[in-house]
Amino acid sequence: MANRAEFDEIRPYNPEELPAVYEELIADEEFKAAMAYAFPQMPFEHICAAMRGSKTNLDFQKALVKPFLEGLLAKLSKGLELTYDNKEELSDALYISNHRDIILDSAFLSVALVGAIDNTVEIAIGDNLLIRPWIKKLVRVNRSFIVQRSISMRELLLSSKRLSSYINYAINEKKQPVWIAQREGRAKDSNDFTAESVLKMLAMHSAGDPIDALKALNIAPTAISYEYDPCDYLKAKEFQQKRDNKDHKKSPFDDLINMQTGLMGYKGHVHFHVAKCINEELDKIPADTPKGEKFAIAAKIIDRAIHSNYRFWPINYYFYELLTGDTRYSDKYTAEEKGKLDAYLAGQIEKVDLPNKDVDFLRGKILEMYANPVINYIKATE
Repeated sequence: MANRAEFDEIRPYNPEELPAVYEELIADEEFKAAMAYAFPQMPFEHICAAMRGSKTNLDFQKALVKPFLEGLLAKLSKGLELTYDNKEELSDALYISNHRDIILDSAFLSVALVGAIDNTVEIAIGDNLLIRPWIKKLVRVNRSFIVQRSISMRELLLSSKRLSSYINYAINEKKQPVWIAQREGRAKDSNDFTAESVLKMLAMHSAGDPIDALKALNIAPTAISYEYDPCDYLKAKEFQQKRDNKDHKKSPFDDLINMQTGLMGYKGHVHFHVAKCINEELDKIPADTPKGEKFAIAAKIIDRAIHSNYRFWPINYYFYELLTGDTRYSDKYTAEEKGKLDAYLAGQIEKVDLPNKDVDFLRGKILEMYANPVINYIKATE
């Protein structure tokens, strides 16, 4: 398998590049500080030894990333569960998932896959998150490839074609599974729908029929469910900021706060379900369907698979009832749980630090975040 030079700017580092990158990271004071934060019990010399002893990206992930994430899960969750429809498809799939947490969605998927197939996914990551040079190096060691967002419209087309070609190359030549979110950025109200623009980008690797181009990628829709979203109050705050000021834009500092809160906040149960590859469904789309409609139908296939495979907990059912008045799930939680969830909701709203805080609006937005997956599940399964 030849390395392709056109991907050098965006791809993860190859194993032979790792020793030099390790030394650059080890010499970086910011990286050293980050490691002290991530591994407070481990001397930096031990981290350096673990890095230098890692011959491949997967070795690095098993030596340092996996133990860090397992520590987070032990401390900040009730455990991680992976279920799937077809184990045979896990090794060369393009996992397209809903997007809840900036860092942890793909990271937890990789932890779960090490247990299932002794491999991890390559991860699509936006360059807007690579706010320090050491972060860019670290994510490329950690099997991430870069989605260029900070470019002109003219450059965007070429960048999208290269990205599509890289994903196809990773799956079909490197035999490496890949993760990508179903849309750019998180659906902050948890109303998860696949952006047709993402599917159009994915099909760019081929000049032929878009359905054949999508089938080549072995798309496996993946439903991610967290019992609690530590960033729920930050997302609600952003909704109010955008409501009050149409031009409001998140700053790099806001992204940092969201990453940190998502990483270090309590998540409760964490569940991933990988549905079977959608190629059979794509085959049912009539050949004479207009090109644009093909993408719309493919997006609906992915959405239905994600929506029907969510996992729910009392918070989802109770907040669904509070939002809609529909009591069909009132047997899914107890009076005691209701009391705790009322206190949780009030506590999260209390954390929002806006001078003109609109409590009713914020409450509605947080309820939506937990209720929308239930609403979409009902539509997908009835």
